[in-house]
Amino acid sequence: MQFADRLNNVETSAIRELFKLLGKPGIISFAGGFPDSAMFDVAGIQAAANKALTDEPGAALQYGATEGYNPLREQLAAFMASKGADRSGAGVTVAPDGLIVTTGSQQALDLIGKTMINPGDKIIVEAPTFLATIQCFRLYGAQVIGAPIDAHGVKVDELEKLIVEHKPKFVYLIPTFGNPSGATLSLERRTKVLELAVKYQTPVVEDDPYGDLYFAEPPPPSILALSAKVPASRDWLVHCGSLSKVLSPGLRVGWMIAPPELLAKATMCKQFSDAHTSTFAQATAAQYLKAGGMPATLAHVRQVYAERAQTMGRALKRELGDAIEFTQPGGGLFFWARLTGANGKLKDAGEFARRAIDKGVAFVPGAPFYAHDPDPASLRLSFATADVAKIEEGIARLGQAL
Repeated sequence: MQFADRLNNVETSAIRELFKLLGKPGIISFAGGFPDSAMFDVAGIQAAANKALTDEPGAALQYGATEGYNPLREQLAAFMASKGADRSGAGVTVAPDGLIVTTGSQQALDLIGKTMINPGDKIIVEAPTFLATIQCFRLYGAQVIGAPIDAHGVKVDELEKLIVEHKPKFVYLIPTFGNPSGATLSLERRTKVLELAVKYQTPVVEDDPYGDLYFAEPPPPSILALSAKVPASRDWLVHCGSLSKVLSPGLRVGWMIAPPELLAKATMCKQFSDAHTSTFAQATAAQYLKAGGMPATLAHVRQVYAERAQTMGRALKRELGDAIEFTQPGGGLFFWARLTGANGKLKDAGEFARRAIDKGVAFVPGAPFYAHDPDPASLRLSFATADVAKIEEGIARLGQAL
């Protein structure tokens, strides 16, 4: 068969390939980037689905508007505004028609690629960043350029240099509890990012699937929320949200907030892709949000993930000692770590991953998360799907593998 040339720019996800190795009995996985299904509010989602079928069965089961089911758009607008209640200044005022519903935030990224990227365009991302984003943008012919980060997110001085040098079509960031880095962009740097967007007229895409999963202190307001304080910055900002990490990935409900002209183009492209996100899923999500169950759900998952993250951090220090370095995450689902090679221990995360599989534990080497110049010593560990006992056992096995 004759396939499209654009497929030459991408390859199968290294993470998806790793999952093929996880069928070994008794294996403990820190590899996945998904939430723990044991914490899904099944009863609440079931009640919401029943309510949707009772109140508006025709609308829930029929074709719908490409922009999204209007009751859900109203609830999402209210959800965005409510963030100010627990994250000071984090609430966002957006009209229901100022967002479109997408089939997960992944579709929002694909729509951005379809509407904005020409072959050869340069896109700046964090180094490291979400692997599927690199693949998505490359599929549309982009040259993806990594901007260095530290524990406080992207280094804005370096980002500015890259913007000046490459004149990118846009900048893509996961500023809060990033995947895979776990890093959170500081308040000062968030403001600087908005100033750079205006100064260089460069759109910034803020991907925010993890911002509500904080453990103790809330993170800074989203870049979108801060845009109210930087004149004209909202005109250069795209915000992608998702219910996948906080409610259920199976619903496939995400959303995109963007300037009207981009929303119109994205809606047109979505018509060609899937006509609309499942109306039944949207109606169920709308009823769930309307019923007010989200605050309790978030409180529960924050508590559980916080305990698991603390357990993993303590276990890593105990079992691997100075052979590994990391910053304790304040939220999200991930640890980002580097092997130091101390005391003659391994410094190659790929070899470490192979040894770990033999010991019955899995994680993801960090190299695939870089658009270029990967750090072979880096790795990602997720604490989301393993309970405390499995985390203790799994990290002990990692210590044996090292």
